[in-house]
Amino acid sequence: MAILRRAPFSLARPRRCSSRSYHATAPNAARLTIGIRREDPLRIWERRCPLTPDAVHDLVHNDGVDVLVQDCNRRVWGINEFVKAGARPHPTLAPAHIILGIKETPLPEVLTDALPAPSVAPGAPLQPRTHIMFSHTHKGQMYNMELLSKFVCPSVVGDAAAPRPELLPTLIDYELLTGEDGKRTVGFGWFAGVAGTLESLNALAHAHLELGVASPFLYTPRPHTHPSLASIRGTLRDVVGARIAAEGTPKCLGPIVLGVTGAGKVADGVLDILKELPIQRVEVEDLPALVSDPGTDLRKIYVVHALPADYFVQRDGRPYDRARYYANPQEYESVFHTKIAPYLSLLLHGAGWAPSFPRLMTNEQLTTTLEKAQQIGMGRFACVGDISCDVEGGLEFLPRHSTLSAPFFATRPSTLPAHLPPVTMMAVDILPTALPLEASQHFSSVLLPYLRALVRQTRPGGQKQDEREHARREALRRATVAQGGRLAGEFAWLEQPMKVWSAGTAGAKPESLGQPKKKVLMLGSGMVAGPAIEEICKRPDVQLLVASNSLVEAERQTAPYPNADPVLIDMKDTDKMRELIGKADVVISLLPVPFHPAVAELCIHQRKHLVTASYISPAMRALRERAVSADVVLLNEIGLDPGIDHCSAMSLISSLRAQKKEIVSFTSFCGGLPAPEHADNIPLGYKFSWSPKGVLTAASNDAKFKLRGKVVEIEGEELLQEFVPDLPISNVLKFEGIANRDSLPYADVYGLQPLSGIRTLFRGTLRYPGFCNLMSMFKTIGLLETSPPFSVDRWTSLARRSLEAKLGTPLKDSASFFSVLGDIVPPSQKDELLNALRWLSLIPSSARSTGVEALPPLPGKPAAPIDLFATLLAHKLRYLPYERDLVVLAHEIIARPTGSPAAGGTHEEVHTSSLVAYGTPKASAMSRTVGLPVAFAALQVLDGGVTLRGVQGPTHSEIYGNVLARLGEAGLGMTETVRRRDARTVEQRLETHWLSGL
Repeated sequence: MAILRRAPFSLARPRRCSSRSYHATAPNAARLTIGIRREDPLRIWERRCPLTPDAVHDLVHNDGVDVLVQDCNRRVWGINEFVKAGARPHPTLAPAHIILGIKETPLPEVLTDALPAPSVAPGAPLQPRTHIMFSHTHKGQMYNMELLSKFVCPSVVGDAAAPRPELLPTLIDYELLTGEDGKRTVGFGWFAGVAGTLESLNALAHAHLELGVASPFLYTPRPHTHPSLASIRGTLRDVVGARIAAEGTPKCLGPIVLGVTGAGKVADGVLDILKELPIQRVEVEDLPALVSDPGTDLRKIYVVHALPADYFVQRDGRPYDRARYYANPQEYESVFHTKIAPYLSLLLHGAGWAPSFPRLMTNEQLTTTLEKAQQIGMGRFACVGDISCDVEGGLEFLPRHSTLSAPFFATRPSTLPAHLPPVTMMAVDILPTALPLEASQHFSSVLLPYLRALVRQTRPGGQKQDEREHARREALRRATVAQGGRLAGEFAWLEQPMKVWSAGTAGAKPESLGQPKKKVLMLGSGMVAGPAIEEICKRPDVQLLVASNSLVEAERQTAPYPNADPVLIDMKDTDKMRELIGKADVVISLLPVPFHPAVAELCIHQRKHLVTASYISPAMRALRERAVSADVVLLNEIGLDPGIDHCSAMSLISSLRAQKKEIVSFTSFCGGLPAPEHADNIPLGYKFSWSPKGVLTAASNDAKFKLRGKVVEIEGEELLQEFVPDLPISNVLKFEGIANRDSLPYADVYGLQPLSGIRTLFRGTLRYPGFCNLMSMFKTIGLLETSPPFSVDRWTSLARRSLEAKLGTPLKDSASFFSVLGDIVPPSQKDELLNALRWLSLIPSSARSTGVEALPPLPGKPAAPIDLFATLLAHKLRYLPYERDLVVLAHEIIARPTGSPAAGGTHEEVHTSSLVAYGTPKASAMSRTVGLPVAFAALQVLDGGVTLRGVQGPTHSEIYGNVLARLGEAGLGMTETVRRRDARTVEQRLETHWLSGL
């Protein structure tokens, strides 16, 4: 099951493990004492308890154990029931030798001091405590390394040693308790299946309402609204099931088909609760006839339990073989998307997944499923209950978890065409707590034998053991993550992530009520500022000041946040800038690139860190030594491009090198575009969210790259004609590519040196088909020229005046313009150019324009053609309020095992890393992909998590690792794939375009 993060970082600030306090302990305890901890108050839905009152009664009266209970008004059993069972209330559990909880202990409540061993004799020696919980530390989860540090000697992570580390507490994790067969013995899987089914049926009812249909599933009981599972079963059977049996399901929806995956406890729970409905089990091969037969009985619910043999096949067409599948999962692919999914009304997904195994469904396969489902009938594959709750896992299109407060949501992967509907997803990650009574009863019953073994082991003379006792103690040993101040056995590898965590928090200050907030200064309040402001202001310990030359804009951006303030500033007012920078801990500059070096100079003088999203300019690079001397970091290139492109490239390259693989080709494309539905029938297939001049000037940049061992150079005058059509970036969207400046320095940036050792190195920009041809024609008629400046009396004369200036020949009227146009533009492209010029109001038109009718005011003084053209494009091709944008980033790395032969390419693998993000009603994709990395990096610097100094980009693991992780949490994670090299590679497409004629 997926996990619930213990608390936002804004609510639980990191503390250095060397600051651990060792509590003084009460007088000698005669009896061994167990403490039942309350769950974190921030987990508002967590009502489970590790022991029942009955179990407590047995421990107290039969095992001679004292039990203490922290009061909790949310817990499924009240404190009085535990008192009646023989427990005693206690506010801190300080006398407890063994402390039990469900989820992670809140950091301030972790008791780390030792206490006297249970003994009737006075002067008993000190004994470390034992904490048992689902700690979510054993996989190296970075957000819980601080919790793990409570159990490990500080010297392990480089801090001063603690006195007597052997007395630090022991950490045992329920998730690691297994039998001799390796299967988990303590858990909640069955209850997740039951609760997940109920929540998913509620989600299905909502999906039906979206289709305009009220189905019987509207009456499905939500698990937390009933006092017991028996009550839930009764309602499901007597209300929902009886209604279906009597009246049937709506005819317009056809037969309701529920698909179930998985073969473990989760699937068992799903199938068990579904027995309360009038179900009929069917086989996969029955599905096409079942849903197409108008005579199918609608008074039944049809359940198909699909197992791996039903939907996994070998890539060569041979059937599923379990042993071969687990030995060679890469040889298999899923056909679930065509064979099963299109026929389902609801998928209840309970199968596990690991990264090396094929997904049940990919994003691309979802498109195929929905296309087919639309043809089959209403409501097919409208809803998914992902009980496995593995984000971007077996179901790649699951973007995030949901909560019991809002258990389902609609998702639309970026690859899904606009004409297909979204899918309703249920993905609650703490489902068992919706059934707190029965889940706790079950958990207590399977935990109790282990707890008794631990009690006997902890007592003096507790070494005697029979075979069953030995097995339980061995299970406890295997489940021990830390003991005696050290990481236990197989978990020694966690030392490295702990050190990374420790280094990242080295500069963090302990939070206290009286401590002033950390201060961030943001210079600029433009398009990308919004998401950055929102992210920073999630931290209540941070105060943000947004300085802008537009007070109205800064006030609008900061108004929703109590810890953000606006201020008006002229960026040329050096004294005011110096004053603001001096009061900040970290400065973010979202100003135009030419301002950055001056801001950096002030930051160096004031010894303040700086973060920007822009390329490192020569002027910025020249500040390196001074920044190092001032002990500050000037962190640049942390937006999208540059930014996320660097982070994701370095992450993949580092991963491949760790696998002993040699990189032979690196290609990367990035583009910010309108969403496809907003790119039709507009010139260039493009829209602008800020000044178009940057896009226009980029069309004349020189380019240089390496392709198949040859260095290729393209002069700026020829760049647009040398575009690459039909790039194999997406199976759904069509793109053309433009070479992006000089790619060769990135051999050094990405550590791919020597350059002679890499076959291909290319970075490019993505555009929709037709952009380059039309932009090239605009360039031909002079609209991209930087001189001479002139004035126009109306926009419809701009094209004529630009061509006139470029040719140096007067063109007195439209007839002359059209005549010359026929000489310089190919006949096959002339109509396209004229239509675009009319749409953009660049030439007169007798027909009503299809563009925005109101035009921007004409400049009051002479301007270059490119500046005039940019002004008009910014208006005519601006995003309207309801329109969304699209960001696409795609890396392709071809690698082979180090030392393998280069000839033939038979050992080569194609690794891809991609991001496809669409804008939302709240923020554009471009503003999120630029603004959020800036915010994440700035907060990391603010918390002391960046130890680098000088002028830096995000190519160091301490930066890109954090940024990529935070982007993943924000739903902007990279998607990685790997396959054997085939003909459909970006490198092959580039080679076909540029080298086929050489």
